[in-house]
Amino acid sequence: MSTFQRTAAYHTLGCKLNFAETSTIARQLTDAGYDKVSFDEKANIYVINTCSVTENADRECKLHVKRAMKANPDGLVVIVGCYAQLKPEEISQIEGVDLVLGAKEKFNILSYLDDLEKSDNEGIVHSCEIEETDFFIGSYSIGDRTRAFLKVQDGCDYKCTYCTIPLARGISRSDTIENVLRNATEIAARDIKEIVLTGVNIGDYGKGEFGNKRHEHTFLDLISELDRVEGIERIRISSIEPNLLKDESIELVSKSRSFVPHFHIPLQSGCDDLLKKMKRRYLTKLYNDRVNKIREVMPDAAIGVDVIVGFPGETEEKFMETYNFLNELPITYLHVFTYSERENTEAAEMEGVILVAERKKRNKMLRILSEKKKMAFYQTQLGKTLPVLWEHENKDGKMFGFTENYVRVQKDFDPAFVNQIEFLNLEKILSDGTVSVQSSYQNFLAKA
Repeated sequence: MSTFQRTAAYHTLGCKLNFAETSTIARQLTDAGYDKVSFDEKANIYVINTCSVTENADRECKLHVKRAMKANPDGLVVIVGCYAQLKPEEISQIEGVDLVLGAKEKFNILSYLDDLEKSDNEGIVHSCEIEETDFFIGSYSIGDRTRAFLKVQDGCDYKCTYCTIPLARGISRSDTIENVLRNATEIAARDIKEIVLTGVNIGDYGKGEFGNKRHEHTFLDLISELDRVEGIERIRISSIEPNLLKDESIELVSKSRSFVPHFHIPLQSGCDDLLKKMKRRYLTKLYNDRVNKIREVMPDAAIGVDVIVGFPGETEEKFMETYNFLNELPITYLHVFTYSERENTEAAEMEGVILVAERKKRNKMLRILSEKKKMAFYQTQLGKTLPVLWEHENKDGKMFGFTENYVRVQKDFDPAFVNQIEFLNLEKILSDGTVSVQSSYQNFLAKA
């Protein structure tokens, strides 16, 4: 490797947790003397962090390997992430792949690069048994100077019948509170205004914090401590299981200095029979109670929902149970996933398979419902004065930002406002689904 100019490029597929981990790997390589370049530029090393959630994991991986080979046919291609843990041998056969690292090995990437050479045949695989992945590597990503994804937990002990994540990421384990607070302080020192807490199952925070299965601390302990970190304007909870979202945590967010009124709570189905088949740890009554508790103490909170359509046994009647449950629930938006069979999961062997065309139809119905819900929520926010955090992107002369409760707004681009929080009146919903804003009296007084 010493004969190579040290440059590295990165591409991340999937969740916020993957983005946090890619950033950590990139910092390791930067500290070792590798300059970071764009993925479409000529680089000596291309790191692709993969996802296993979608059925297109293999196609997406191959697509980005081809991108790397187009940018530099002699570049070394390293594949990490969930897909790399689940299907390492399959990935090693992809033309252009030189190295595949599993869940345990990816954070030791430097030790595998010294003697790595461009492969003419299949790539080299270093992948542990997932049971060996019982340690925690703290991570955070800094992508756009506006927000950082902070990893606080990894792995999952739940056995949902459709999910491969426990096979890809191992048991539930947590960072120490001390290290989380240290990382949050480092982020604050970079003048980043917002932290997004990430993990596989962050409501389970505390388990495995000190290498055992006990909860030395809880999620409530974590957010209580983070709320005291100076210099962070906003903290957002990325996603939390309804059975782990307790009243005390909701109350803390409602009174918090920095936690914003925005929750993302996986539902997966609004039919209790299907929730049982999925081996979820709650039924619709508990989910309804969680949403109503949030609305009680934070009437303007944004509430996002994950839902799966086309799960085995989801008859038309059961799908309509989900549709009607969501239609009546005071939520803000949906993330809709079309069920796809995953190897080594219970659901893949279940009867009552739904035709793919029907799965797509149901997905479309819920996406339309999501848009209606979001626009109805935005309508309730018009005329209010809310703080907006502006992002760095200049898109056709416009800049975009989010309110604390996740309303997306836009105005004419002005570089002076990038990464700044501005109090603005929400004016009207535009044709692209964003909201226009105007300067507020409160903002005028602040400048005076």
